[in-house]
Amino acid sequence: MKTEFMAAVAQLSSERNLPKEVVLEALEAALASAYKKEAFSPEQDVVVRIDPEAGDIRVYMRMAVADPVADPLLEISLEQARELRNDAQVGELVEIESTPKGGGRIAAQVARQVVLQRLREAEHHAVYEQFVGREGEIVTGVIQFMQPNQIYVALGKREALLPAAEQVPNERYHVGQQLRFYLLEIGQGARGPRILISRSHPNLVRRLFELEIPEVHSGVIELNAIAREAGLRSKVAVSSRQEGIDPVGCCLGPRGIRVQSIISQLNGEKIDVIQWHADPEVFIPRALSPSQVASIELGDAEKTATVVVPDKQLSLAIGKGGQNARLAAKLTGWRIDIKSVSAAEVEKASLTEPVAQPREEEELPVIPPSEIQEAEPAGEEIESTVEPKGEELEVLLAADVFTFAAEATSEGQAEKSQLRFAEDIMPGKRKSAAPEKGKTRGKAHRKRKIHVEDEEHED
Repeated sequence: MKTEFMAAVAQLSSERNLPKEVVLEALEAALASAYKKEAFSPEQDVVVRIDPEAGDIRVYMRMAVADPVADPLLEISLEQARELRNDAQVGELVEIESTPKGGGRIAAQVARQVVLQRLREAEHHAVYEQFVGREGEIVTGVIQFMQPNQIYVALGKREALLPAAEQVPNERYHVGQQLRFYLLEIGQGARGPRILISRSHPNLVRRLFELEIPEVHSGVIELNAIAREAGLRSKVAVSSRQEGIDPVGCCLGPRGIRVQSIISQLNGEKIDVIQWHADPEVFIPRALSPSQVASIELGDAEKTATVVVPDKQLSLAIGKGGQNARLAAKLTGWRIDIKSVSAAEVEKASLTEPVAQPREEEELPVIPPSEIQEAEPAGEEIESTVEPKGEELEVLLAADVFTFAAEATSEGQAEKSQLRFAEDIMPGKRKSAAPEKGKTRGKAHRKRKIHVEDEEHED
């Protein structure tokens, strides 16, 4: 019977993948709970000891040494305690063997469920201890069954969850499929440890590089930055810590065999391997590969880069749906504005072109009276300060109207008629050339008229 008992313990330990000591501790706790309900009082402290070699089960009642004794169920006197142990002192705990006779069948019936519960708790604790501290590692699992919002994956004898948010959109999963996953998080849930894994995390690419490329695993080649759009494309920036080693060539391998192995594990996701550089003016054009860059302008304050590319490579630099530009921005940490050469030239020309000033209206030249006076003979220029009388003023106004009317009727004709005034035919006076403008002749006429009248008054 004892041999069969220990064989059952060994088999249970093997099935649950638990140490034998853990199984025995769970059995002892379950048996103690069962004996307490059947043969002892619930207040008493009952302990069960199982001999791992012989398989003997012994039950002990733990009591406190007191003098005097207040509660006989929980305390024992000093004299009784020293009969069991010579060095017993007041306040200490002593164990009194109290194995009930014929209690094996009762214990087996009552403790069955308790034993199973204790074993589940021990198993959960062992799982948590196995995976705690391993976040960020890569694990291999097999898909067990799928639900709309999550997939259950078997990691050996453990179970992990692949949430919908950590799945790759264009991947198709099926039961029995074996994949590699990124160990995202381990936590305690209501039903035991909760293990979360991922297929879309960028660090999955990092761990695959470390597994497939020995130089990355040893630290000779460093992965400086990774940008990933899961299932579509990834960009990886690498650098070498040792002179004479090509980091991009080591990652690609002969005929690209190394990177092809990683691509196959990611179900065909494209990977661009780029050499990292500390200078953004060098690193940003590399990140935009396979397109070429004509010029680049950096705005350090806002970490914005304006990149000019040839017209034929504008779509290649942006990528399908802006994918290439997005990945380059994630990889470099800079905001990238991409323009074509023609668009940049047009923008530059619009900024350098001067603004046309509105033309001012041209004013007609005004001839000052001094010029009019110089046109007359020197001997005849006598200005009068005598104001004209009323009748004379009417005659002058009439003469001005006549002069302007004559000009209006003669406009557009080949020959213009010359007007003759009274002073022009007076004896001893020279004829002057007709002025070009009506206003000038009017002023000269009034001055000549006044001059003639003044001479008559003097006579």
